[in-house]
Amino acid sequence: MAEFDAVVVGAGPNGLAAAITLAKAGSKVLVVEAEETAGGGTRSAELTLPGHIHDVCSAIHPLGVASPFFRDLPLGDHGLVWEYPTASLAHPLEDGTATLVTHSVEETAERLGRDAAAYRALIGPIVRHYDRVLHEFLGPLRFPRYPFTLTSFGVRALFPATTMAKLAFRTGRARALFAGMAAHSIMPLEWPATAAFGIMLTMLAHAVGWPMAQGGSQKIADALVSYLGSLDSKIQTGQRVESIKELPPARLYLFDVTPRQLLHIAGDRLPAGYRRQLMRYRHGAGVFKVDYALKEPIPWRAPEASQGGTVHLGGSFEEIVASEGAAYKGQHSERPFVLLAQQSLFDPTRAPQGKHTAWAYCHVPNGSDVDMIERIEAQIERFAPGFRDCVSDRFTRSASQYETYNANYIGGDINGGVQNLRQLFTRPAIRLVPYSTPDPQIFLCSSSTPPGGGVHGMCGYYSARAALRSLNS
Repeated sequence: MAEFDAVVVGAGPNGLAAAITLAKAGSKVLVVEAEETAGGGTRSAELTLPGHIHDVCSAIHPLGVASPFFRDLPLGDHGLVWEYPTASLAHPLEDGTATLVTHSVEETAERLGRDAAAYRALIGPIVRHYDRVLHEFLGPLRFPRYPFTLTSFGVRALFPATTMAKLAFRTGRARALFAGMAAHSIMPLEWPATAAFGIMLTMLAHAVGWPMAQGGSQKIADALVSYLGSLDSKIQTGQRVESIKELPPARLYLFDVTPRQLLHIAGDRLPAGYRRQLMRYRHGAGVFKVDYALKEPIPWRAPEASQGGTVHLGGSFEEIVASEGAAYKGQHSERPFVLLAQQSLFDPTRAPQGKHTAWAYCHVPNGSDVDMIERIEAQIERFAPGFRDCVSDRFTRSASQYETYNANYIGGDINGGVQNLRQLFTRPAIRLVPYSTPDPQIFLCSSSTPPGGGVHGMCGYYSARAALRSLNS
C-alpha cells in the first residue's frame, strides 16, 4: 500500500510548486530535501559579516511576481513582501552616464535619444499584452490560446540578440542595453532565440518590475513552505536521496533534479533509449559569484546608477557579446559582463544600519574553478572608482563550488541546462509530455523541463498537472 500519493524530491521553488499543486488537488504529499533548509535557488544566508543577508543564488525576481502560479497563491499571508527599486535596471556607460529602465516605457525610451521611437515600437506592444506572452511561453509547447501574440513575439524572439540589436537600434547605448538584457540567457548572443530573453526581461521590467524579496530570497521559499504546511503536507529536510528505493511507498515520484541526477537515483527503472536521451542533455556555462559586505553604498560615477536594483556592467554592445561568447569557447573574459544587485539600497533589512550589501556574478566555462574576483572588481571599479575602499568583507563561489553547494547546478549551470532552441521546449528529452518518463510513476519537475530556469514555479506546476492526470487516468 502506498504511504503517500506523491513524494517530491527537492524543495526548490519547482519542487515546492509541484507539492502545492498536488496538495491543493487533495493528494497526500511528502517533500524530501537534501539540505537542512528548503529553498534551492532561493536561499539567503549571512555569508560575510553578521547582520549582512546575502542571496546565495537568485536575487531579483521579475518572474516571481509575474508567474501565473505564484500570483494565485496567498504568499503575502505567509510573510512574502516584495520590494521594488526605483528603476529595475541601470546600465552604466564609459561616458559617465547610465541608461535606466524604469516602469515607464516612455521614460525609458526618452533616455535612448535617436532610438526612442525604435524602443517604443519594439517593446510597447509586447508590454501591453505581457500576460498573453507569459501564457504562451511559461510552459510546454501546446496549442496557442493567443496565436497572434505568439506570432508577434515569436518572430522577433527567434533572432539572435546580436541581429535583433542591430536591426532594431542605431545607437551604441540602446544596443548595449539590449545585449545586457539578452545576456541573462547565459548563451552566446549570436545564437538563435537569444533575442527572446532580451525582449522578455525588458517587457517584465515595464509590466511588473524587477523586485526583490524583503529580507532575502529565502523568504520566497519560506512562504511556499508555510503555505504547503497549511495544506497538511510534510517536508523532510536533511535527507539526500541516492536511490528511489530509499523513498517511502507512493503512487507517484516527482524529482526536482537534473537528468544526470535522475539517472543516478532511478536510472535502473528507465529504459535504455530514454537513458541515452538524458545522457545527451547539455548543460550551459557556469557562474562565478561574489557577495559583498560594504561600509557604504557603491560610489557610481553615474549617480543615476544608484536607482537600479540591478546594474549591468559591461559597457558596450561589442564587449558584452565578446564576454558571453568566451564562456562557450572555454575562455575566461578579461572584461566579463557582470550582473550586480544592490539590494540593501531598497531593502534595509539586508544589512545593519548604515551598512550595505552587494551581489555580483559573471559567466564562465562550465565546471570552471578559476577565481574571477579581480576581474569582477576591476569592472565594478571601472564604473564606480573607489569601490574597493567600500568593501568590509567578501564571499566568493566558483562554478565548480556551486555544483558542490547545489547538485542541480551541474558545472555551475544555474539554469538546469542550456536553454537554446534545441532544449528550450524539448528539455530534457523529446516527449509529448516532457515532464513524464517511460516509467508511469516517475516525473521530472525541475528547471530541466519547460519553461526552464527562473524562480517562477511553472516547471513544478505543469509537472504536477501531468502527474495528476496520470493519477486520475
